[in-house]
Amino acid sequence: MNITNPIRKALLERTPALGSWIQIGPYPALSEILANAGFDWLGIDCEHSEIDVEGVTALTRGMYGRKSVPFARVRENDTLAIRQVLDAGVQGIIVPLVNTAEEAKQAVSSAKYPPQGVRGFCFSRMNNYGIDFDKYAKTANENIAVVVMIESKQAVENIDDILGVEGVDGVFIGPYDMSGSYGVVGKTSHAIIQDACKKVVDACKKHGKAAGMHLVKPTPETIRKTVSDGFTFIALGVDMVFLNDAASNALETARDVLE
Repeated sequence: MNITNPIRKALLERTPALGSWIQIGPYPALSEILANAGFDWLGIDCEHSEIDVEGVTALTRGMYGRKSVPFARVRENDTLAIRQVLDAGVQGIIVPLVNTAEEAKQAVSSAKYPPQGVRGFCFSRMNNYGIDFDKYAKTANENIAVVVMIESKQAVENIDDILGVEGVDGVFIGPYDMSGSYGVVGKTSHAIIQDACKKVVDACKKHGKAAGMHLVKPTPETIRKTVSDGFTFIALGVDMVFLNDAASNALETARDVLE
């Protein structure tokens, strides 16, 4: 394979790829600012935000010409939802709530052109509105990254089957949803959740695919532990947390000075 997408390559080689999330809304300035910061990838969140395919297009344009590779977490494991964000120009998808190998196969099929999948051909932003149709059509299947989310007890129990699906490049753990599935809502450091995460990482090592994790408020200690635990596809923070923290810190600093 001639993989030119550096994040798909990193997923398959299990080398670190540092990204972040965009959730505030479909504002290109957000993606421009975060891409200028130098993240390897940026995930546009269509599951837990108001961002639709028009917003994905705008945010992806904001990353154009910058280092960050655009990803989108689609709203659901749906063929049309996946097709639309790919046509808008993202180079990787993150698919929520994948619990079985069959669901993983559906996600991969939606992201790949025939004969590997059922993605539809068209002229759109991803191929410069048809100018690069032939080139894109020939190379998309080997360059589009597919990451599925492991967010439930069922998914953990099926992890070997899920990772055995050809075209799944890695997984991304949803620890809060997982905690609810195990009956320990919000207790992401609970032993049962830590054991589940270890099972997922061990399976990723066995299958040669990447394990992903979100560090909402990363610290040197949590980053070291996450890498030591075997995670390589790592999301650092999220736009709203960056804004909250920066605003709070600036105000607290000013008030300290004025006291």
